[in-house]
Amino acid sequence: MPDWAWTLVGVLGGLLLCWLVLMAVLWATRPDDLRLRELLRLLPDVLRLVHRLAGDGTLPRGVRVRLWLLLGYLALPFDLVPDFVPVLGHADDAIVVALVLRSVVRHAGAAALDRHWPGTPDGLAALRRAGRLPA
Repeated sequence: MPDWAWTLVGVLGGLLLCWLVLMAVLWATRPDDLRLRELLRLLPDVLRLVHRLAGDGTLPRGVRVRLWLLLGYLALPFDLVPDFVPVLGHADDAIVVALVLRSVVRHAGAAALDRHWPGTPDGLAALRRAGRLPA
């Protein structure tokens, strides 16, 4: 086999390995059915929250970049995990949002969520429970 073919096989194998690791991380952090339903019900408020946080110039640049990348990922018509995959197929967006929001809280503080939350206090409490975010 020519050298370029071995290179292509190596690159594709590496991408497959990265995807499998991502699947394992998503499976380990998947929300239970109750948390998933809460997150889906809060989706409009969560999208407004992410957009407001991404536009906040007082947050660190790395946090804002992550939030803009999250918005871009959510806007894509395809997912990292196809919808026909049981459990993770429909939950991957909620899992990715929860992981990014945990990162935001770690770097920007929980007060950033409080300042930008567009919904009710009960909705914010449900988001914190569903995403395992600190109060």
